Amino acid sequence: MLTESEVQRSFRKMFKDVEVTHNLVEKADELLDELRPESPLRHRLFMELEELRELAVKGSTAVK
Repeated sequence: MLTESEVQRSFRKMFKDVEVTHNLVEKADELLDELRPESPLRHRLFMELEELRELAVKGSTAVK
């Protein structure tokens, strides 16, 4: 089990200077499973992930 600090650091690294893809979002979602369900960090990162997921969907439909 990872600490909150390790999860946060890994989450930030995952999205640094890369294109947000479905695969990347799935990996980030799995990373959040390392945190306790009641963790405020989990909630915050989940909300960020939802925003990134929406941006990825908008970006992929804009290209088509």
